Amino acid sequence: MSIARIAVNDVRAALKDGREVALIDLREFGQYGEGHPFFSVNIPFSRLEADAPRLMPRRSVRCILFDDDDGIALRGAEILSGMGYGDLYIMEGGAPAWAAAGHTLFKGVNLPSKTFGEMVEHQLGTPSVSADELHAMQEAGREMLVLDGRSAAEFTKMSIPGALSCPNAELTYRVGQMVARGTPIVVNCAGRTRSIIGAETLRLAGWDGPVHALRNGTQGWRLAGYDLEHGQVAARLPEVPAAALKEARAQADRLIATYGVPMVTLAELDQWNADAHSIFRFDVRTAAEHHAGHAPGFTSAPGGQLVQATDEKLAVRGARIVLSCDTGLRAATTAIWLRGMGHDARVLRDAPIGQTTPAPCPTPADLSGLHAPGTLLDASRGMDYRAAHIKGAAWVNRAHLHLRRPVWSGPITIVGRDVALVNGVHAELTQQGHSNLRSIPSGPEEWRKEGLEIVASPDTPDEAECIDHLFFVHDRHDGNLDAARRYLEWETGLLAQLDPDERAVLRPPVARA
Repeated sequence: MSIARIAVNDVRAALKDGREVALIDLREFGQYGEGHPFFSVNIPFSRLEADAPRLMPRRSVRCILFDDDDGIALRGAEILSGMGYGDLYIMEGGAPAWAAAGHTLFKGVNLPSKTFGEMVEHQLGTPSVSADELHAMQEAGREMLVLDGRSAAEFTKMSIPGALSCPNAELTYRVGQMVARGTPIVVNCAGRTRSIIGAETLRLAGWDGPVHALRNGTQGWRLAGYDLEHGQVAARLPEVPAAALKEARAQADRLIATYGVPMVTLAELDQWNADAHSIFRFDVRTAAEHHAGHAPGFTSAPGGQLVQATDEKLAVRGARIVLSCDTGLRAATTAIWLRGMGHDARVLRDAPIGQTTPAPCPTPADLSGLHAPGTLLDASRGMDYRAAHIKGAAWVNRAHLHLRRPVWSGPITIVGRDVALVNGVHAELTQQGHSNLRSIPSGPEEWRKEGLEIVASPDTPDEAECIDHLFFVHDRHDGNLDAARRYLEWETGLLAQLDPDERAVLRPPVARA
């Protein structure tokens, strides 16, 4: 099929022309993390059909695809066209052409969010304490509260001794139930961004005690020679009483007015033309609250993580983002940060809380086919395959399949932990002419129950083959202090890599006069 080609300079112009655009990196996650344009979003070719509708819900959105100049983008365009996407382009020369034109390919992930955090600290002068300073305060018995602004799961993996879990979007909503007003607060994360954003969230909301970010987070704590706690279960967040709910609504109104956050009613939202605008509806409360009841059509996206990893929730620059919560406070603080990153974020006024989402009822896989003769392929992520796979199963990645077109005869069985990856491999083999295919999404637990021998292969696939895993400082939270140092150097160096166009998009919040 014929897909329009677009030069690098025209891609850059598209990113700032004010119209909706999605710049999509179709390479696998590890390749993406080794270097990509600042505003590109990763939709790996191996997960394309599963992730594109979620990240680009409007099929008429302008979508620019790129690869490593290896043909993956054309195949991806064919798939997207078949899914109904009609405004598709391929960036000529792929990522290599972007670099050859003198533009930066940024290492790492969640680049806009993390770079924005650095800019917030630089422009707003976020107060911070070092690990040594915090440790000395704890040793001296100073009255204070250390709050971990990450997710509860991350808190359980590792945490600062004495810290309590309170994800960033919950800070202003819950802190009054956790400590007396005026108490000094230190916000930490694993590195820098959420410490900074969490501390500034409390500051912009007017917490009447000292607020500091823990400089360099848990990694800085370890680099200073202090031990972390592991396996701490996050305590249940405190309930907010009726009187505090009233204050939360008033606080939300003040923030919305102070920072000029637009509001929209559900009736107005229903009038928007989804064919003319990409619209994302996010419930920024906790996942448990969302499950108990939410505004119709809204998906769960806890606000702290939405700010931290916006590119994992939406791929369209210029899209309309509507945020909901019960009091407006969590939606307001989340919207302030998203707008600072250049997004059109709004708060749903008087969000109705009622619709529930039924829990999925997975259908048990028929595993009998695992004993059938033929070729057995494992479409799991490379590092999962290394850890455990059926003896005799070959690891396969969809991108490798497309580029190398290996020859297999006879029946082929595809297994794997992630149904999207299994389906992607199945689709690719079908496109290549294979018809005797069987897909059995499954993992080690099911395989063992079937009596199959499970083996590990610590070096297979090797790093060069394992393109779906980012090896760049990947073990910084697992005891590799050198990786932690390199990560923090990378994060603090992000601002210096921005060009004027990229820098102009990021604007830390300023109160309206």
